[in-house]
Amino acid sequence: MAERILLINPNSSRSCTEGIAAAVAPYAAPGLPRLDVVRIEDGPPAIVTWRDWFGIAEPLCRMVEREPADAYILACVSDPGLEAVRTVTDRPVFGPLRCAVAAAMMRGERFGIIAFTDKSKPRQRRALQSMGVEERLAGIVPLNLDMEVLTDPAAPRPRIAAAAKELAGMGAESIILGCAGMAGHRAFAEDSCGLPVIEPCQAAVVQAILAVVAARGERMRAAAE
Repeated sequence: MAERILLINPNSSRSCTEGIAAAVAPYAAPGLPRLDVVRIEDGPPAIVTWRDWFGIAEPLCRMVEREPADAYILACVSDPGLEAVRTVTDRPVFGPLRCAVAAAMMRGERFGIIAFTDKSKPRQRRALQSMGVEERLAGIVPLNLDMEVLTDPAAPRPRIAAAAKELAGMGAESIILGCAGMAGHRAFAEDSCGLPVIEPCQAAVVQAILAVVAARGERMRAAAE
C-alpha cells in the first residue's frame, strides 16, 4: 500500500484548504509518500479563539481514528489538538507551528511571526514556551484580517509586506507565516522583506516525509534480516 501523509485543516474554509494543498504540492514526487489535504467540514471558519482551539481537538481525533495514514499534520499554525491526537494513533503527528519554529531557527538566531489575529498571539506564545524558545522570538505582528481576505491572492499582500518589514525592523532574521491561510503568500513575503520566510505546512511536510521514509528504511532492514 502506498504511504500516505494526511494534512487536516481544522477549519471549514475551502480556500484555506486549497491554499494548503497548492503550497505542499511541490513536495509530491515518485517514491515519496502521497500528500492528501482535507478539512473538518463542520469546523469553525477559522481557529481564532481558545474555544475554537480546544473545541476542534475531538473532531481531529475522530478523523485520525478513521483515516489511516503513515503520518498526520494538523494544518493550523497554532497546533490545535496536537497532544490529544497523539494519544489516538501510534503514527507521528506534526504541528506546523513547531515545525516552522525549528526551520526558522536553522536560518537565524531570532525569528518573527506574522499572526492571523491578536487572538492568535497567546496560543502561539504558549507553544514557544513549551519548546523553550520564547527568547528567540523577535516579535509577533498580527494582520487582523478575515480568513477569506487572507486567502485572496492579492488583497492581503500590502498588509503582509508591512508586517514582514516591521518584523525585520524588530530584529527578526527569519519570518514564520502564522496562519495556513497565508500559504500562497510565502514567496511574496520573502521578496518584500529580504529575509527567509517559512510556510509552516511546508515545514511540517518536510518533517513528515523524513519520518515516513525513515520508517520505510527500518522496515526494509528488518525484512532483510
